[in-house]
Amino acid sequence: MKRALDRCKSCTTLNPMSEKHADILIVGGSTGGCAAALAAASLGYKVILTEETHWIGGQLTSQAVPPDEHPWIEQFGCTRRYRQFRNGVRQYYRDHYPLTPQARADATLNPGNGWVSRLCHEPRIGVAVLEQLMSYACSAGLLTILLRYKAVSAETDGDTVRAVTLRNLDSADIVTITADYILDATELGDLLPLARVEYVSGAESQDETGEPHAVSGPPRPDDVQSFTWCFAMGFDPAGEHVIDKPAQYERWRDYWPQLTPPWPAKQLSMNQVNPITLQPFPRVLFPHESANPYDSLWTYRRLICRDHYETGAMPHEVTLVNWPMNDYWEGNIIDKPESKAQRYLNESRQLSLSLMYWLQTEAPRADGGTGYPGLYMRPDITGTEDGLAMYPYIRESRRIKAVFTVLEQHVGAEARPSTGSGQAGKEAEHFADSVGIGSYRIDLHPSTGHVNYIDISSLPFQIPLGALLPVRVENLLPACKNLGVTHITNGCFRLHPVEWNIGEASGLLAAFCLQRKVKPRQVQTEAPLLQDFQQLLIKQGVELEWPKTRPL
Repeated sequence: MKRALDRCKSCTTLNPMSEKHADILIVGGSTGGCAAALAAASLGYKVILTEETHWIGGQLTSQAVPPDEHPWIEQFGCTRRYRQFRNGVRQYYRDHYPLTPQARADATLNPGNGWVSRLCHEPRIGVAVLEQLMSYACSAGLLTILLRYKAVSAETDGDTVRAVTLRNLDSADIVTITADYILDATELGDLLPLARVEYVSGAESQDETGEPHAVSGPPRPDDVQSFTWCFAMGFDPAGEHVIDKPAQYERWRDYWPQLTPPWPAKQLSMNQVNPITLQPFPRVLFPHESANPYDSLWTYRRLICRDHYETGAMPHEVTLVNWPMNDYWEGNIIDKPESKAQRYLNESRQLSLSLMYWLQTEAPRADGGTGYPGLYMRPDITGTEDGLAMYPYIRESRRIKAVFTVLEQHVGAEARPSTGSGQAGKEAEHFADSVGIGSYRIDLHPSTGHVNYIDISSLPFQIPLGALLPVRVENLLPACKNLGVTHITNGCFRLHPVEWNIGEASGLLAAFCLQRKVKPRQVQTEAPLLQDFQQLLIKQGVELEWPKTRPL
C-alpha cells in the first residue's frame, strides 16, 4: 500500500541531495519534533524536519498511541498549538466521518470513546491534522520535511554541532545538513552519542539523586522502561480471522515475568497487576463481560466507537492494543549493537503478534469458552502491512546531562513538603525559568531491570528552561523525552502534551536565540533575556504556571 504521507509532496522532499542548510534542523518527527517545527517556522526561520518512518507525529501517529493527558486538559494546562491539534482532530471527524448529530455536536468529542484518553483517535487522523497545521509553513518555504531519513553521524567543533549526516532508509541516499541550531527530537535521543553530547540513560541511584524511588546501590544504565509494539485490532463477531501462529508463540504463551515485586500470572493472561497497588487485577476483553466497565481492555484505548455513527455506517469497532500483555522488558535497545537491538525489536513484535494469536485462540471468555476468532488486525489504521504500528511505543530515552535536572523531590507528591494542611497543600517546585507546564502521574512501566511498576502521584509541575540546556554543548537542544529529567521523573514528563510543550519551547528558544544573537545559556542566566523569552512564550500561547485553583 502507498504510505499516507505520499500525498504531502508539497512539504516532503525525497530527492537525492549532498548538502543542505537550515536555520534550525530538527532530527526526529516525534510529537515534540512537530511542535518544535511549527513554533520555529512561525517566527520566520527556515526549518528542516527529518523523520525515519513514513509518518510524522511520533507517539501520536507512528506509534499509534492516543494522548495520555491530565484531567483539566479541556480547560487549561497545554499550549495553544497543542489545543489546535486536539481541536483539529475533532473537526476532522466532523468534516469527514458520518457521525450522529449528537456526536457531531459534542464539543469534547472523544472519537473512540476510550476511557483512558479524552481523545482516542485513529493515528492517520493525527497525521492529517499535523499536515494541516504545517501546510502554510511548507508552502511558504519555511519548512521542509524529509521522510525516511535517519541520522548516522554528526560534525562537531568544540562545543558546537556544525552538521548532521542522514541516510535515506529506502534509497540509501546521503544528505548532510548544516544548521545554526540542531534539535534532537528522536525517540531515543539518537543525536546525543553522535554529537558527543553528555547524556545518561537508565536508572540513576539514590546516592546520585536522593530520590525516594530511585534504585539502591550503583546506577543501572541498562534499566529502562519497557517499550511496546502497539497494534490496531477490529472485531467481527461473525468472522474467523485467526492469523498464522507466530514463530515465538510458545515462548510468549508460557512466559511468566520474573519481576520485583512479583508479577501475579503469565504475561498473556487476563489476570493482570494493578500498577499502583501491584495487586492482582482481573481484566475482561469486552465491557459486557463485567459489571465494571473499567475492567474492559477493549474500551481502554478504543479508536472506533460504533455509538458515534449512524446505524450500519461503522460495522466493526477498533481498539488500540497497548496493554501490559505486550509491554516488552527483556532487552534494552539503547546503546546496543545493531544486531542485539534488532533482536529485541523483533522479539517485541513477536510478543504483540503472540498476544493477538492468544486472544484469537486461547483467551478465556466470560461464557466459559476460549478465544475470540472474530478479532482481526487493521493495517489500514496503522499504515503498515501487518497491522503493527510503524514504530514501537518508546517510554524512555537517553537524557542530556543538563544545567538543571528535575528530580522526584521537585514534582513527586510524597517527596514534596506540605505548604498548608495535608496533601491538598502540596505544590511542585516553583521554577522561575519556567517554559511550560505539565501534569501526569509518575508512571513507570516494568523495566529491563525486571523492576515492576512504579506508579506514584505527582503534582502539576513546570518545565524549567535549565532542563533544556546541555551542560556543555551550545547549539543542540532536546525536543522530546531527552531533556534533563531522571529515570523516575521521566515517568511524568514523557506523555503527549508535555512532550509537545518541550518541543515547542525548544523550537522557540532556538528561534529567539537566532533573533537576539545570544546563546541559550544566556537566556536562562540573564534576567532581561529570560523575561523577554517568557513573554514570547506567553504570546505564542505557552502557559508558564498552573492556575492557583483547579476544579477537582
